[in-house]
Amino acid sequence: MKVAIFDFDGTLFPNETFPLLMGHLKNHPIHFHKYRNFFLRILPVYLAYKCKLYPEQKMKEYSMRSYIAAFGSSPKAEIEQFFSQIGGIMSQNLSEPMLHRLEQHRMDGYYTMLVSGAYEPLLNSVTKNVNFDCIIGSSIPFNDEKLMKNSSINYIYGERKTEFINAHLSNMKVDWQNSFAYGDSFTDLNVLELVGNPVAVNPEPRLLEVANHKKWEIIK
Repeated sequence: MKVAIFDFDGTLFPNETFPLLMGHLKNHPIHFHKYRNFFLRILPVYLAYKCKLYPEQKMKEYSMRSYIAAFGSSPKAEIEQFFSQIGGIMSQNLSEPMLHRLEQHRMDGYYTMLVSGAYEPLLNSVTKNVNFDCIIGSSIPFNDEKLMKNSSINYIYGERKTEFINAHLSNMKVDWQNSFAYGDSFTDLNVLELVGNPVAVNPEPRLLEVANHKKWEIIK
């Protein structure tokens, strides 16, 4: 079995997700009052990160946890509706070249995966009309159809992506050499190096340097 693995932020979706989520919360007609507490909570950590006193991965994970924590013990249906609203908008702006690659891989019999640090409900909403065999994102903890307040989320980032990919495919015989992976960030390197056909999509400078050195395909 051959696989085709797609990143989301900067790859299938051309922009970064989290700033859009912040704006969605800030301007939401119902949930806007949650924004202030969320912002005040992440501000010290973000400033420490900008001063190079806090690692990027931990800053992003803290921000993801703080964002969901702002919803307290909200019902699952309410949170899914919140993500569905912005997901419907984002779905109109997916990368046409990546959608074309995805469709081509599906026609060629590849097992297609979307693997991202973005929240799973958001990924499911954005790709409602896009066919993936598997979607792996950062899960949101629910209990009895309500958000588990102050519970940690399972943030999918960096090396964790490969861990979840390998776990999902553990019972399948994968032809890695003839598989594809698409990513834009240096943090996608572990996933890109899994396959024989890594593709750097609008790569950031560090990934671009690696891609040029290793003669990988580059899509700009």
